[in-house]
Amino acid sequence: MAQGVSEGSVAKAYRLLRAILTTAVDEDRLIAANPCRIKGAGQQKSVERPVLTLPQVFQLVDLVPERWQAFILLKTFASLRWGEITALTRADLDLVIRRVRVRRQLLERRNGAIESGPTKSRAGNRSVAIPELIVPALVTHLGKYAAEGPHALVFAGLNGQPLRRSNFNKSVDWHAAVDAVGVPGLHLHDLRHTGNMLAAATGASLKDLMTRMGQDSPAAALIYQHASAEADAAIADAINARLTRHFGSSTEDSA
Repeated sequence: MAQGVSEGSVAKAYRLLRAILTTAVDEDRLIAANPCRIKGAGQQKSVERPVLTLPQVFQLVDLVPERWQAFILLKTFASLRWGEITALTRADLDLVIRRVRVRRQLLERRNGAIESGPTKSRAGNRSVAIPELIVPALVTHLGKYAAEGPHALVFAGLNGQPLRRSNFNKSVDWHAAVDAVGVPGLHLHDLRHTGNMLAAATGASLKDLMTRMGQDSPAAALIYQHASAEADAAIADAINARLTRHFGSSTEDSA
């Protein structure tokens, strides 16, 4: 908005004010009626985040420094959150059976301290299968950029310390990279969004999607399933249009 306040903030403020005035009407009897009657003012519409195509994912990988290439691939194709991927140790990666174990997350406190803690929810503690195609990049990364030992962080700073989210964009020249890929404004978290969409497009069940995403509630997984169903319906409609044109032209030729 022009005043610098987001649509979401306005909606939340309206809902709070309406709740306060409802209490003033129903419980405290301070006013006769709630003046908050703007239709739809409390509704918050989430902006649809961009989804990368497979070629765009690998183009992005080619544009970032080698130190970050495996990070981009794993974050996308394992649908990991920032705190989850930065907490991974060598012991959490099994490249033989192609699985990554998510057991904890790193949290950056307001005072700047980075602490290890439990996953976002109980479902966040999970084992995620990864595509065979990204294994070589992980092998290269472990050989060049990760310290030795089972408890060494897979992705760490130059001094071996935990990564800070605030340093990420500058480290990889993120804005220039996503502009070059053709998705300006792409957020790092959108890589997880892309991974979730790819998983949903395989026809995975709701339960399997929830497990892979580390979600306790089906709400988020249902969004991806619904989006995948819409894409599938669009494909069917496009095929139907081609069939209609084909058989229409065949009928005209035989007339």
